[in-house]
Amino acid sequence: MAACLRFTKRVWRSFLDNKGHDAQCFPNLVIHKATPGLVEASLKIEQYNTNRVGVIHGGLILSLTDTLGSLTVGTKGQFMTGVSTDIGTSFIRPAGRVGDVLHAKSVLTAIGERKQLAYTRTDFTNTAGELVAYGYHTKYIGKSSSHPSNVKFSDDGEKVLEGEDID
Repeated sequence: MAACLRFTKRVWRSFLDNKGHDAQCFPNLVIHKATPGLVEASLKIEQYNTNRVGVIHGGLILSLTDTLGSLTVGTKGQFMTGVSTDIGTSFIRPAGRVGDVLHAKSVLTAIGERKQLAYTRTDFTNTAGELVAYGYHTKYIGKSSSHPSNVKFSDDGEKVLEGEDID
C-alpha cells in the first residue's frame, strides 16, 4: 500500500477513534484511493443514513463534504487537518436508498498563497456514475501545518520523504 493511502487511512482511524460525529454517521466509509491532493471513497447507505422519505439525508452528504475535504488535506501529509471556514453542498438528484453505494471523489483545488487556507471540492456519484451532489470546503490549516505527526510524501505519494511512516 502506498504511503499516502496508508497515512490517510491512519488519519481516518483517528477520526473514528474519537468516537464523535464521523463514527456515529458513517463508520462504514471506505477509502479506496489516496494520492497527494485526491481521495476516492465509498459509503454503503444504511437505514440510519436516510431521511424520512427513504433517501440518503442531505446533511449526511454535507458532513461527508466536510470529512472528505479534511482527509484530502491529509493527503498532503497533514495529520491535523485544520478547521472549517466555509462549506457548502449542492444537490442534483436523490443520491440513493438503503443498500445503494454512494461514491465520492475529493480533490484539493488549491492551497492559498501564504499556506493558511486549503480549498477542496468533492463530487458524489451514484452506482450508475451520475453526479448526485457536489460540495466545496475551505479549511484554515495555518496552525496544523507544523504538527509533529505530519509527513512529506514523494510527488506520487508512494513514499514518505520526511517524518515517520507508521502503519
